[in-house]
Amino acid sequence: MPVKHADEVPAQEVKAGKDTAIQVLISPEEGPHFAMRRFTMQPGGGMPCHTNAVEHEQYVLGGRARIGINGQVYEVQAGDVVFIPAGAPHWYQSIGEEPFVFLCLVPNLPDEITILDESAEGC
Repeated sequence: MPVKHADEVPAQEVKAGKDTAIQVLISPEEGPHFAMRRFTMQPGGGMPCHTNAVEHEQYVLGGRARIGINGQVYEVQAGDVVFIPAGAPHWYQSIGEEPFVFLCLVPNLPDEITILDESAEGC
């Protein structure tokens, strides 16, 4: 389907995350090169330190978060663009009083997720 509304796409809980949901807006079956996902982290939510076999290109839609990438910590907000290289250890922690929401594009290549530390700021 070339056009759909994001609110029509069901959200699923991110099992490794805390108070975090994912919507696959454009699946690998729909887009030949990239998948587009929207993540929503409730205040205080986040994802633990992990790596992926594929790079991530992200655009922050709303809220604020701390993101750790390769040992560097960044505070991001709406309008910020984030690049996470393939294999880079990274984590997320939603801060503030509103949900942290971002788009995440990943190439349609085999991905392997490895949890390095269960705490958000453990790597």
